[in-house]
Amino acid sequence: MGSLEETCASLRAQITATEEQLAGLKRDLANAEQAAQSDSATTTTAGNEHNDRNGHGRRWPLLQEEYKRYGRQMIVSQVGLKAAQYLAGAGVGTIGLIDGDTVEVSNLHRQVLHRTKNVGKYKVDSAIESLRELNPHPTYIAHRTHLMPDEALAIFQNYDLILDCTDNPATRYLISDTAVLTGKPLVSASALRTEGQLMVLNDPPRAPGDKSGGPCYRCVFPRPPPADSVVSCADGGILGPVVGTMGVLQALEAIKVITAPDADVAGGAASTPRNPPALHVFSAYSSPLVRTIRLRSRRANCAVCSAEATVTLDTIKSGSTDYVFFCGSVILPSLLGPEERISAREYYEKYPGVSAVSQPHTVIDVRDKGQFEICSLENSLNIPISDILASGLTKPQAADAEQEAPTLPSWLPSELVSESSNPIYVVCRLGNDSQIVVKKMKELGLDQNGQRFIGDIRGGLRSWKEQVDSEWPEY
Repeated sequence: MGSLEETCASLRAQITATEEQLAGLKRDLANAEQAAQSDSATTTTAGNEHNDRNGHGRRWPLLQEEYKRYGRQMIVSQVGLKAAQYLAGAGVGTIGLIDGDTVEVSNLHRQVLHRTKNVGKYKVDSAIESLRELNPHPTYIAHRTHLMPDEALAIFQNYDLILDCTDNPATRYLISDTAVLTGKPLVSASALRTEGQLMVLNDPPRAPGDKSGGPCYRCVFPRPPPADSVVSCADGGILGPVVGTMGVLQALEAIKVITAPDADVAGGAASTPRNPPALHVFSAYSSPLVRTIRLRSRRANCAVCSAEATVTLDTIKSGSTDYVFFCGSVILPSLLGPEERISAREYYEKYPGVSAVSQPHTVIDVRDKGQFEICSLENSLNIPISDILASGLTKPQAADAEQEAPTLPSWLPSELVSESSNPIYVVCRLGNDSQIVVKKMKELGLDQNGQRFIGDIRGGLRSWKEQVDSEWPEY
């Protein structure tokens, strides 16, 4: 019974993808017919309204407008006419975009396909709108959903090349596994803060157990990073041009894959890799800007692409390959007890417009300096968590005959080590880093064996905006 249900689900997904592709073709046909009606002279001269996309029945393989559009890349020796025709036809002739999110204002500084007017619209619809304005020739297919294991196979089967632009480990493993098992090369790129990474994986694509295939994501990262160490663009920040740089490099690698001299035109992948597999690491503030780390070939014990593979299409579709469990929960556990935390409203009501002088207490903001300069609570002290973590956990040492004062961690102000019992509140952006710092301050003995309150403002400055000050800057 279960097998029949899986087959039905797979067929439904394929039907949905095919219907979306058909809808795209109908839109393209309508646009072409409208263009033909508005330009009768061109239509009369060309005389090829019914020729297919590959140029059969036409004197030249591409449309006149396409020669003008693609000419500058066609004359590049590594590309040429044959490759350009493939780019215009089977290669980038069909472009599918998968995303279940909508456009937010915070996306606009780096996701340059979107426009302010499209805030609130599905990202795939907004992107396709911009892409059609740039180039009406390709067929664009919108998949308005987050990629799920039971749908990935049906979606990937309709494409020749996969580009991974995601920012969470669970989806990265799902994309790579499905690319290997459907025989698709994968170009993977990521960006965070001022750095980025780029890899071409499963190139050439080979069946599991074939050592001549390119390594997959699991070959490079057989184990995911700890869940509490994963930082998204929303939490860690991102510099717009870094995303642009990685996107351009990713597009370049995609073109290199599908235009390789011995590429299979139907599959868009070379029979042998163009270059040895490598991890390219970009850093905007380093010299050189890009470092290249050569990667090994497929791992002999890889869970998906080796002869000992345990991840299969059946385990993905059935859900027995649990990516969320494999990568760990994305919800950070609470490190502090309720008695060690205070809400933003509770703090505000306890110290309503009172200065730290009239009612002594200390507020430590552990965000980095750049975020602190954007906005900060009155009289708060900025000690970045990066400085705290880098200093270790050495407790202050008592003074001796040769030492006039205790030894303090470099980040710790001397006034916090005094015998004062004034409370200390720690705040960060979201209420995660603040918990870590409270724990470390107590390990240093700053709570005077429980005589001094040290806790955090629960939910951080995001909660401050929600509960106290609606005009607080949101970034």
